[in-house]
Amino acid sequence: MNTSVMQLTLLTIAEPNRFNIVELLKKGPRSVGEIVQALGISQPHVSRHLRILGEVGLVKSRSKAQQRIYSLEAGPFQELDQWFDSFSILWEERLDHFEEYMLEYEKKEDQ
Repeated sequence: MNTSVMQLTLLTIAEPNRFNIVELLKKGPRSVGEIVQALGISQPHVSRHLRILGEVGLVKSRSKAQQRIYSLEAGPFQELDQWFDSFSILWEERLDHFEEYMLEYEKKEDQ
């Protein structure tokens, strides 16, 4: 995922209603009506947010009778996961330093 696509993805899900829709769809596919009922926002707003999420490739839809069923696209979230994982080295180094500090502190306490 290139930087501009990642930035667009993060900006898209940063909007609270879209974030809540993503959280809901994380549990499984839902119809627009189910999303409206679960989140308590109007159908036009839900549809607008779903359209935006679809434009950036975060959700897909399929028809089931008269309903549109929405689900998450795994790819963009896997790419975000890889990007967030790249920060694990930073945290591991900090935790290693903290562990060293605590061991030194305990040694001083025992003396």
